[in-house]
Amino acid sequence: MPKTKIIENLKLPNVYILLLIVFLSCTLLIFINFFTIKILSANRAYVNGESHYSKGQKDAVRHLITYLYTEDEEQWKLYLEELKVPQGDGIARILLLSNGDINIIKKGLRDGRNHEKDLDDMIWLFRNFKSVSFLAKAINEWEQADNLVNQLAEIGKTIDEKIKTGSLNEADQQNILNLISVISDKLTINERKFSDTLGEGTRAIKDQLIFTNIIFILIIVSSVCIYFSIMVKKIIISKKEVEVKNENLILANKELDRFVYSASHDLRSPITSLKGLIEITQMEDDLEQIREYLNLMKLSLIKQDQFISDIIDYSKNKRKGVVLESISLISLFEGAIIQHTHIKNADRIIVDIEILVDVIKSDGLRLKIIINNLLSNAIKYADESKPEMRILIKTYIEGNFYKIEVIDNGIGIKPEFKEHIFEMFYVIDSNKGSGLGLYILKEAVKSLNGNIEIESEFTIGSKFVVTIPRL
Repeated sequence: MPKTKIIENLKLPNVYILLLIVFLSCTLLIFINFFTIKILSANRAYVNGESHYSKGQKDAVRHLITYLYTEDEEQWKLYLEELKVPQGDGIARILLLSNGDINIIKKGLRDGRNHEKDLDDMIWLFRNFKSVSFLAKAINEWEQADNLVNQLAEIGKTIDEKIKTGSLNEADQQNILNLISVISDKLTINERKFSDTLGEGTRAIKDQLIFTNIIFILIIVSSVCIYFSIMVKKIIISKKEVEVKNENLILANKELDRFVYSASHDLRSPITSLKGLIEITQMEDDLEQIREYLNLMKLSLIKQDQFISDIIDYSKNKRKGVVLESISLISLFEGAIIQHTHIKNADRIIVDIEILVDVIKSDGLRLKIIINNLLSNAIKYADESKPEMRILIKTYIEGNFYKIEVIDNGIGIKPEFKEHIFEMFYVIDSNKGSGLGLYILKEAVKSLNGNIEIESEFTIGSKFVVTIPRL
């Protein structure tokens, strides 16, 4: 197989797929990191809010106990002010669960002393992830704490009522103090669990983020490495293609130089011969001799015509692409036989035809060139010394190939000439051809991805076998 065919058959993964993978991975990585940071920021805001919640509750308890024993109105006001912190968060929680008014939710969170810039993230996290295990557990702790805060608010109302009615005694004070202590202890437990739960969630999210980042980074790095590997391979292949094309170009230039030189010589030779024959004929009076000169002129013109025909075939084979069509081999051989009747001894040669396959799918121009040159060569190199000059034409199918055989009992080919007969302008006998026929024949066979073999024995005859793939 030619080098160019091997290179064309190399299949590489589509680099655009790798670039798409890199683009999607980077996009997903940015997306995941953005929302992870958003979740962690909201989580941090809730932990920070819990500290305000806890401090507000504890300060409220402190002021309430002071009010219980001092009955100082200022302590009552401070108690109510501090109690608004956990109560504001409680209102926000209830409205978040019921998809309540966003403005009231934000007011509740503001009362809970949460930072204004954290409010949107806190609301977004609650609404979108309230069913996630760690956040659902934290919300449950929050709800229990709110219930205890409500109990604390009721106790506060009871204390205020007793103080204002003057019915508060030492026994009431002790009982209320014990009750406040119990509620405070429970609130402390709920608040700690709330913070711990959010802390666990934050750590879990961080671990997942690290794992996800590693996975996507590995995908990106792997895709980029594969991409560069493919590009390097493509560069190497392109370099090889250029080298092959340069080699082909050098060969083509050499071939062209040789072709121009030989063609100009072979085109001028018959003209020079004709000019000489015409000058001799003009001086000749003998009619028979004039006829002989005219016959030589005719042979020279026939040779010139054959050479021009070979050049045309050479040009067509080089320029035109392969066109597949249904071709009749019988028609091509019959046409070739008629076309070559002017060649010396053509009318004396017995042509036998064994056509086992007629219509094939191939390129008509190349097949015509192949058959014309096979038949022309067999006729030109016929052995006049033999009592019968014969040519056998055979066509058949062998496996996945068409076979065309042309067998003659001509003069044959000497062993030392065999390896050169397909070279451009190589001739065994300059009187019998231009040296282009078999070269064009081989090039035409190559264009059809076929091959040609020759068996020949000097003085016995030759056998040319053309093999063409079935399509």
